[in-house]
Amino acid sequence: MLRKALAAGALLLTLCTAGVAAIAALQRAPAVDGSEGDAEPLAWWSRKAIQAMFDYRVWSGARSGYIAMFARDGEIVYATSAGYADVDRRVPMTLDTRLRIASMTKPITAAAAMTLVEDGLLSLDDPVSKFIPIAADLRVATSHGHNADGGFDTVPLSGPMLVRHLLMFASGIGGSGSIGGDSDLEALWEEHGVYAGSGNLQQRVEHALTLPLFEQPGTVWRYGGSADVLARVMEVAAGQPFPDILQQRIFQPLGMAHTEHLPPPERQGELARVYTQDENGELLLMPKRIEEEVEWTPGGGGLVSTVGDYMRFGLMLRNRGTHDGMKILEPETVAEMTRPHIESGVLVSQGLEGLGWGLGMSVVVDSDKSITIDRDGDFWWAGYYGTYWSVSPEADLVGIVLSQNEPGPFSGSPFVPAAAVSLALAGL
Repeated sequence: MLRKALAAGALLLTLCTAGVAAIAALQRAPAVDGSEGDAEPLAWWSRKAIQAMFDYRVWSGARSGYIAMFARDGEIVYATSAGYADVDRRVPMTLDTRLRIASMTKPITAAAAMTLVEDGLLSLDDPVSKFIPIAADLRVATSHGHNADGGFDTVPLSGPMLVRHLLMFASGIGGSGSIGGDSDLEALWEEHGVYAGSGNLQQRVEHALTLPLFEQPGTVWRYGGSADVLARVMEVAAGQPFPDILQQRIFQPLGMAHTEHLPPPERQGELARVYTQDENGELLLMPKRIEEEVEWTPGGGGLVSTVGDYMRFGLMLRNRGTHDGMKILEPETVAEMTRPHIESGVLVSQGLEGLGWGLGMSVVVDSDKSITIDRDGDFWWAGYYGTYWSVSPEADLVGIVLSQNEPGPFSGSPFVPAAAVSLALAGL
């Protein structure tokens, strides 16, 4: 803990020195339900450091903007924004700005799946083939490299792929954005996986499940398309489209009125614009991409939201399944989601240690080994465009930081969202 305390002190000193000229007025936000909160606020120096960090990154041209919100004891105690949703038009980032949250979709998908489990429409021990018959014929590659014929040597499944394997990200499924190294098999999944194809969710998933798995289900944590396959399982189990499941079981009950899958092109002007960096490190507006034509609704990404909407979701899990009088999940279900089902191997290829995995989100299993300031039992996840969400049961802190920056070769480390949450925790 001394190492982390010294690191936090050094970060604070650096931020306050570099960004003191850019510190904006601090905001004390009302609670998500509109009432004023009485919980003790974040430490003054913590708020100043977070704001200075955001403002300096915007002032220096490193990022277009940030939004953040923090809750203690179930109440909003600090919220702020910096920079622009649209740099050219000088449209500011605000607490109401809608952004792409990418992989922060995954915990929402997991929570919705668990509502189906509670209602008896789905079981964690159901084989995936019960809902997607082609999954019964899956095979597992014995090597991630090509054989002499340019294909892959495979063996049958040693046991069925289960719904719980999808939630644990231990299904053996790879895909676009997967983390596990550069191999022939990875290249195959990149070219033919869920995110590489075309068509709706059913068509993409069924095509991807013709590919060899990376390993036997239930054996290794792998960041790939598990949540997308889970979304298709949910459609079959519930007998309705995946977006309708999310709306009826999560968004409408929690009042997440601004959260949905990516809207059609004519409405995408409502969203913050996505930037990256050119070879000089300057902001570069990203052009629209094919997947923004809204041809499908994945379970591992694709949602847009606001910081207030996602705080409602975070507070629901913090409150063990209930928010503002609306019950989404049983306390026992939330406990099952947020305990480590996998104790190691999560994001180790990215240089991170001390992380395990629950059902749809990471769980801190050894805070002494993690590089951020956190507590054992904290659960969190991040998104591709620089979004980050964390719940610390021990500290009773929910933190959300959002930005809109596509990682590129000149983007540098996306450290700010996690650093902001670390600074909040350090000030408790």
